[in-house]
Amino acid sequence: MKYDFDTVIDRRGTNSEKWDVAQNELPMWVADMDFKAAPEIILALEKRLKHGVFGYSGIPEEWYAAYTGWWRRRHQFEINPEWMVFVTGVVPAISSIIRKLSTPAEKVLIQTPVYNIFFNSILNNGRQVLESPLTLKGDRYEIDFERLEKDLSDPQTSLMLVCNPQNPGGRIWTRDELITVAELCKKYDVRVIADEIHCDVVAPGSRYVPFASVSETARDISVTCISPSKAFNIAGLHSAAVFAADKKIRHMVRRGLNTDEVAEPNVFAVTAATAAFNEGEEWLDALNQYIEENKQMACKYITANVDGIRALYGPATYLLWLDVRDLPEGGRGFAAFLREKTGLFLSVGEIYGQAGQGFLRMNLACPRTVLEDGLRRLKAGTEMYRAEKSQKVKQ
Repeated sequence: MKYDFDTVIDRRGTNSEKWDVAQNELPMWVADMDFKAAPEIILALEKRLKHGVFGYSGIPEEWYAAYTGWWRRRHQFEINPEWMVFVTGVVPAISSIIRKLSTPAEKVLIQTPVYNIFFNSILNNGRQVLESPLTLKGDRYEIDFERLEKDLSDPQTSLMLVCNPQNPGGRIWTRDELITVAELCKKYDVRVIADEIHCDVVAPGSRYVPFASVSETARDISVTCISPSKAFNIAGLHSAAVFAADKKIRHMVRRGLNTDEVAEPNVFAVTAATAAFNEGEEWLDALNQYIEENKQMACKYITANVDGIRALYGPATYLLWLDVRDLPEGGRGFAAFLREKTGLFLSVGEIYGQAGQGFLRMNLACPRTVLEDGLRRLKAGTEMYRAEKSQKVKQ
């Protein structure tokens, strides 16, 4: 393989949020990868670093061309550069857009289980969370359109957050599903914020569908948040973008982002994004192949060796959603037990909404030896948990 994803990189002592844990612990929770960024990105940053002057930065035409060229080549969707605004991150953008496109006490609809920070962006800005749960059919989440329409019809619902692809379940929404979502939102005068930050981490042979691409309706009622940060592991550089085709929505969003001072880049943000989209495609293809192999290995191992846990495969993201409801007591307290007894640190499903109770999220974007260690800890912790609960029953 041209690119190295097997070397274990020690991230302790680097101010890593993910690796700020005890020495014996293995963090497989927050969504960043344990791989170096693409060499092409590193070279571009080194060149910029050697210049030695790090003053205020603007947004050059190359940045717009890198984004629009990538979406044209990779996703067969034409983004007009005039639609685009630089932002320092998808989460700051979502919070700003919520403030600008809704008023306090209105409801923002999310389809749970879903990215936990959505709750923060809604609640911290004085809006109400409206959970419209997805339906788990087998290993795959589906949209309950009857429930969705009921929730959208609430006069207090003014915004819907669409997670595309879906985090934590890894679902890639189909064109028909997104068209229906758009039509329902249009019917009830609800605008859409599409978080598509995970769109480039997909299994070989799979393809995500941009929400704004499915119909004129979807395009005209939505704001889309995109970034190279997840796919290229550069979240710490704070580089993202939003785009909105509708002139009025775009004006409101642009004013909000500028008012909130989240629309200006740091000196490396433009360089990294431009290099990622212009030069990182081969690296990304290799990464997606490696992650898919990790995902397949994890699913097979858990199915064969871990009694009471079901791995729900999804073709998108580098995350694995684990159903632990068949463990004793429905897996209540299992995540904390697992961390205490084995050091394996996974995300608790409850933070992704009520529909996440009885689930865990596991980050598989790591060298294979690290994943093997994590799976062994998961197996050992499950056995200890079952034994402890069994002993309590006997007592």
